[in-house]
Amino acid sequence: MVQLHVKRGDESQFLFNTTVDAPLETLIQQITAIYNGRLKVERLCSEILELGDHGIALPPNMQGLTEEQIEELKLKDEWEEKCIPSGGPVFRKDEIGRRNGQAPSDKLKEVLTRTVEEAKALTSKKQVQANVCVTMEMVKEALDQLRGAVMIVYPMGLPPHDPIRMEFENKEDLSGTQASLQVITEDECQVWWAAKEMQRGKKLQDYIGRNEKTKLVVKIQKKLEQADDDSYLDSEWSDRQTLKRQFQGLTNIKWGPR
Repeated sequence: MVQLHVKRGDESQFLFNTTVDAPLETLIQQITAIYNGRLKVERLCSEILELGDHGIALPPNMQGLTEEQIEELKLKDEWEEKCIPSGGPVFRKDEIGRRNGQAPSDKLKEVLTRTVEEAKALTSKKQVQANVCVTMEMVKEALDQLRGAVMIVYPMGLPPHDPIRMEFENKEDLSGTQASLQVITEDECQVWWAAKEMQRGKKLQDYIGRNEKTKLVVKIQKKLEQADDDSYLDSEWSDRQTLKRQFQGLTNIKWGPR
């Protein structure tokens, strides 16, 4: 098997096993699925810890408001009584006002915390140091573990606007968030090795030969990231002739009859 050490920028992401005759389209599809799957696990782990601390997410129109503002606007969380943690809630106020403060008991919070640690370990970047390849099956296992823990603590489910439920249903809205910048879709993903982009339509062996015991470091990036790097070449100020004309006072001159 060929072992790929996948990086983004200079940061290690995961190890991935493939073969020399793998088509680049398939390889890119597999790499982006694992890369984005790991990001989903990370986002879920972060939100599930918040769930353990402060309960379910408030409706979007109530988030960030003070109790006085909620009372003044006569807003009510219709999901508070429907989505109660098993055994009843313990009040732990969310100071930033995203979650309703009706948290699970310490015992059930520990269930969430322990599961988060296990899911993180499965897909961790530390697997690179341990020489363990991450597979899509491992990503799915981590997601299943997290889903199971949430169901144990919240048997009645979560409200449809809770980020955790939205992630599990693949309805997450990352627009305008830092997390959206991390995601790389399959269409916009490029894989680079030895300062060359590995082009779709070719096979891995077209770049590295037939040796199945090859180990190589590849970098993934968005097409736009490469475009941004080169964009200055297309800008007007990078045009030497433009710069020369400006010094000579020859810009913005209209030729011909007025």
